[in-house]
Amino acid sequence: MKKIIINKTPWQTRIAILDNQELQNIYFAPHQGTQLERSFFKGIITKVIAGTQSAFVDIGQEKSGFLHISEVDHELAIQKISATTQIDDDEPVKDEEPVKKISKRTHHSPDIKDIFKEGDPVLVQVSKEPIYEKGPKLTTCFTLPGRFIVLMPNIPRIGISKKIESREERIRLKEIVRGHLPEGMGAIIRTTSEEQSSKNLIKDIDFLVETWKQIQKKFKAAQSVEKIHEDLDLEFQVVRDSLDDDVESIIVDDKEAQRRMYKFVKDIAPEHSQNIHIYTDQANIFDYYNISAQIEAALKKQVNLKSGGSLIIESTEAMTVIDVNTGRFTGKKSLEDTIFKTNLEAAGEVVRQLRLRNIGGLIVIDFIDMSSSSNRNKLFNTLGKTLKEKDKFQSVVLKVSEFGLVEMTRKRSGKTLVQELTNTCRACHGLGFIKSLQTDCYAIFKELKTAIAQGKDYKKILLGVSSAMFDYITSTEYDAILQLEKMCSCKIEVVRMADFATGQYTIEKK
Repeated sequence: MKKIIINKTPWQTRIAILDNQELQNIYFAPHQGTQLERSFFKGIITKVIAGTQSAFVDIGQEKSGFLHISEVDHELAIQKISATTQIDDDEPVKDEEPVKKISKRTHHSPDIKDIFKEGDPVLVQVSKEPIYEKGPKLTTCFTLPGRFIVLMPNIPRIGISKKIESREERIRLKEIVRGHLPEGMGAIIRTTSEEQSSKNLIKDIDFLVETWKQIQKKFKAAQSVEKIHEDLDLEFQVVRDSLDDDVESIIVDDKEAQRRMYKFVKDIAPEHSQNIHIYTDQANIFDYYNISAQIEAALKKQVNLKSGGSLIIESTEAMTVIDVNTGRFTGKKSLEDTIFKTNLEAAGEVVRQLRLRNIGGLIVIDFIDMSSSSNRNKLFNTLGKTLKEKDKFQSVVLKVSEFGLVEMTRKRSGKTLVQELTNTCRACHGLGFIKSLQTDCYAIFKELKTAIAQGKDYKKILLGVSSAMFDYITSTEYDAILQLEKMCSCKIEVVRMADFATGQYTIEKK
């Protein structure tokens, strides 16, 4: 069973989801920060780039937002283009493709320079937080999430969660939603809507439709680059999106936060209101539930599997690579059986780590090679099933390649755990390694020799180096110093500089 643990402090809110005491998801909300994802802004077009069919939009943040033409709502496009365009109303709706960026298509794709001009105001929603050197990603294909429904106010199609498998239930839900959506609007029917009454679904729709009307009204009155609407506070978002019959308790360590959470849950899911509890122990709630230690483990490259195998997870800006190793696991039968069991365990752990570390984009998994095609198919099916059951984000998985790799993509959302909790190392600048003492030492000697050669009348040279470098030179490379003294006919004194970094040095001529 699941627990939602909420830790409130004056500087930060942290929310963790546990499943049988194992950390599945972790969320952070610094109180001084600004939530961008899902927020609506009155943006101003600052630049239109025809070559990439994109525009940059000022939304009042450090970096301009990026809006690609694939994220421009079709109705907005044809309103902006003076020439009338033939619309194909017969495009089929795919249940398994809940979010379609452009609801109808013209015979000729519109050009972004015909849609936007510099200085134009535009209502935009942030679909992705800034990442690395990129600004926030924007869309005009809006979504407003509720507990049972995600409203798409300008995309007139209905999608439904793949996890709702009953054909009769899918038909029932779609009929209810279709019958109560205003014309021109669409929706995604969430997994939580399964077996819900029409009253609850209609209440959700009405609330989201009213929210959309308020956003439109605020847009007309707003100043340029003003934030118009943002989603609920993070703890309420997590509870709204995660609350189902598997959640046995929501535990909060702050009395006022517990009171607000109780009121919120009683309003959206009164049957769960008795599951809101207050934590009063002296120990930090994240330490009590062993969450802090699991967060620290999730920052490491290596993940140990219960069988003795391991995962090595390494991410770059472009992609994430996951390597599966057997480690100490030897199994009890054949080598193939050992490898197969390790791969199956790894598949489940990979899905957990993707959620926990919030890894998205292109992902390549190097499972251990298996000779049995049947086992490869079972592994592929297991990975796909686990993603479907355990991961709420959309993913696409390709079958095992001829090199024995599984390639997949997973929707990006917000910062990764590493981006959330760490900064680039000042010593290695993100490389993950630093030069050896020997390499730095030889570079210093080279500069020292050049400096001495520039003047023949120097009697003494003071070489200031870090403590680590001083110890290395005096114990290992002092003969080189003596040779330099003979070559250049001057005295070289090595000086320990306690506040210097490893490769830092100074050369002072006397």
